[in-house]
Amino acid sequence: MDLLILIVIFSSALLFGQGGHSDFPAPLMGAPKDAADLHDPVTELVRKIDQGKVKLEFDEDRGYLPSILRELHLPLSSQMLVFSKTSLQHKYINPQTPRAIFFNDNTYAGFVPDGSLMELSAVDPKRGAIFYTLDQSKGSKPRLVRNEDCVQCHATPATLGVPGHLVRSVFTRTDGAVAMRAKSFLTDHRSQIDDRWGGWYVTGTLERDLHMGNAFLRDADDPGNFDRKPGTAIKELGGRFHDDRYLSNHSDAVALMVLEHQAYLHNLLARLHYDARQLDADELANLDASPLAAQIEEVLRYILFAEEAPLKGKIAGSSKFAAEFETRGPRDKKGRSLRQFDLKTRMFRYPCSYLIYSEAMSALPKPVKQRIYNRLAEILSVRGSVVLRLKPADRLAIAEILRDTHPEFAAAWQGLSLPANRVKMIPASNVQHSVDDSR
Repeated sequence: MDLLILIVIFSSALLFGQGGHSDFPAPLMGAPKDAADLHDPVTELVRKIDQGKVKLEFDEDRGYLPSILRELHLPLSSQMLVFSKTSLQHKYINPQTPRAIFFNDNTYAGFVPDGSLMELSAVDPKRGAIFYTLDQSKGSKPRLVRNEDCVQCHATPATLGVPGHLVRSVFTRTDGAVAMRAKSFLTDHRSQIDDRWGGWYVTGTLERDLHMGNAFLRDADDPGNFDRKPGTAIKELGGRFHDDRYLSNHSDAVALMVLEHQAYLHNLLARLHYDARQLDADELANLDASPLAAQIEEVLRYILFAEEAPLKGKIAGSSKFAAEFETRGPRDKKGRSLRQFDLKTRMFRYPCSYLIYSEAMSALPKPVKQRIYNRLAEILSVRGSVVLRLKPADRLAIAEILRDTHPEFAAAWQGLSLPANRVKMIPASNVQHSVDDSR
């Protein structure tokens, strides 16, 4: 083998779970016992390296980071910086040397300048998140090591009981330590901006929203004295950290919003995969009588941004992330895409997740997929009423985009027979706009 990758337990303020809990119930899904069962991008890279098709190059200043970004197609513009001490390598992380995170639709990499490891994570289409580290020592003998205990910290109720990612917002002291007595938040697109990005650097501009980024809790553990205004007003990070040790000085606000959205949706899809595998053929053929029906409705609500927290004003990132993100993915005959941003009152111009094209969606059992696309077609076909806060113009645009770009949805739309105004949604359960994650 040509690469040392360790599947390990580690915790994070961003997306690599949160370790250190011993009282969680056993996870729904355990670690895979055979690497042949895995098809996530990092495992695929390992196979290419083992076969001699790829060779990682070592950079004297940043180790394997540039090579990893290139091979895993992680854009430089996706860089986000975390200064809270909430990672496996917490002793190296502080406001002067934050951890840099890079990501795309299904893969993540974490880098700390003085750290001995790179942290990597990728989404397997059927199993959810798979976690790795890469030794940053030049000339280290490559060796693949697996640890079946890793999901004990990465498959908790916070990740819906399956191997998953989560994004946290924490009150952080001036040295990067987390204020343990103060509450923290699990965040996604349903969270108010006020509760987001504690422990992160954030670059970009927000017209009216305040956030927790770029700021510190200076008075013991009392969040009542935390001031969001100075951190929100920051447009550039000059002088706040040793930016010469990083590939970029950006920690883009729009990239953070995208990360929050996709991390939780991948967890929802991983749980749906797991629960669908517990059903026999007869149960899959009668999903109306299955608990999966409610899960599918939950997935649809999230995909369609039903409980998205509205933005108070325009948000603009500081890097090329938004422009580069919009270039990826299919477009319909009118040139529209689900990756186009709004960033004035909501995140996306067309409120339907780009992850509807993901491998995690494609890999769902056929009866589950058919129900998702049939229900989605029903929801988007409704005339003269508001369903999931979708305006008629949005429903029409989303339907047209998907009919041109998604064959399975197009087939469901073609076979639609439900009369208009007959669609009923299962009420949302335990909707969490911003979850108190205090311990």
